[in-house]
Amino acid sequence: MPFPDTFTTSRLKAERLTAAHRPDVQRLHGDPAVMALLGGVRDADQTAAYLARNLRHWEEYGFGVWILRERDGADVIGLAVLRHLLIDDVDEVEVGYAFHPASWGRGLATEVAQACVGFARDALHLPSLVALTHRDNHRSQRVLRKVGLEYEREIVHEDLPTALFRTLPGWRAAPVRSSVDAPDLLTPRR
Repeated sequence: MPFPDTFTTSRLKAERLTAAHRPDVQRLHGDPAVMALLGGVRDADQTAAYLARNLRHWEEYGFGVWILRERDGADVIGLAVLRHLLIDDVDEVEVGYAFHPASWGRGLATEVAQACVGFARDALHLPSLVALTHRDNHRSQRVLRKVGLEYEREIVHEDLPTALFRTLPGWRAAPVRSSVDAPDLLTPRR
């Protein structure tokens, strides 16, 4: 069974990233508050490259970036990430999220991160999972700790001082509201 193109949590609905989401991603990338600790505002060309890279990831691995809306809403409020990432030349799988400021402080990042950690554990059967956050992004660091990741070390990623978080041996996450049964999703699709 393929990885879910869509899933829901108690307050969010997520849908697989598509080319049609370019304006939504550009709106996130163009918001100085959203991008303040994510490397800065991205222009249209940078967003196009981001979109192409993440659409390719879905084709290769069957999971990646999801666009987020409130369950009863139509507007895009953020995105969730579960994707491969090279850290010190090691292939890792990263969990991440970004929300428009109007959605901050409501626990939505914790909710979607918990769902993604559950997918990584239950569907991907990963030995560990990583997350990257700016070393000064203490809100995001609290979210990562809540969902079972711990600070490992500081690295430089995309020329930014970055805190690397990782799940610990025996890591666990809350159950996910989805029926996912995908035995080996780490193998690229050909």
